[in-house]
Amino acid sequence: MISRFSAIHLTFLLLGSLILLFIVAPLAGMFLNTTPLQVFETAREAEVRDSIWLTIYTSLAGTLVFSVAAIPLAYILARKQFPMKKIVTGIIDLPVVIPHSAAGIALLGFVSRESALGKAGSVVGLDFVGHPAGIAIAMAFVSIPFLINAARDGFSGVPVRLEKAALTLGASPFRVFFTISLPLAWRNILSGLILMFARGMSEFGAVIVVAYHPMITPVLIYERFGSFGLKYARPVAVLFILISLALFVVLRWVAKEKSSEVAR
Repeated sequence: MISRFSAIHLTFLLLGSLILLFIVAPLAGMFLNTTPLQVFETAREAEVRDSIWLTIYTSLAGTLVFSVAAIPLAYILARKQFPMKKIVTGIIDLPVVIPHSAAGIALLGFVSRESALGKAGSVVGLDFVGHPAGIAIAMAFVSIPFLINAARDGFSGVPVRLEKAALTLGASPFRVFFTISLPLAWRNILSGLILMFARGMSEFGAVIVVAYHPMITPVLIYERFGSFGLKYARPVAVLFILISLALFVVLRWVAKEKSSEVAR
């Protein structure tokens, strides 16, 4: 079997193995140093359970709410040419490249009580700072590029001739979008939604600036590490990783099933 590999392939295989080791080793070490009993006892703590539920539903809420505008924007980027389009695509990717603590500072000014959004929220008794709504906004801010870019790639793969044929036959642009463009791009959109949701769950830097309390799980892990050390932070991290992995696997499976239904 080794004879089938050239020297360059063996070299690349070795380098790739080092990267895999770099990814797996820290996680494996964390799991090996945490007993199932520690994970079980951690899962019984109300503070930990509350933080996990808060993390899940705020990330999910941010993903669903902002997708209403993100998906149409992705369609425009895939189909239309307009002035400064490259600048727009660069702006979309900004949350990925800027430090997330800086993103949190920017968001804090955007949702504070003195801002226009903060004042509007105060009218209905909503204070974004230190509130789940503020957490959802922070999560969406850093994760929305994943959805927009994935959806844009999906719409770009939809043949334009199908849309034009439907328009020629009398279908309205809205009907073309919802019956042709959206179903054919749905696999990429689902992938983008899952990535946005997963990235939102893992956010720390932007959230801790906007809302230290109530604590999402990444903030709780940091708080326990700072207050009690690695021994008390590790079981929470392991539990959160296991739950995140289970959610990710389930969502990927659902996305695969949905894509198969659309294809049929």
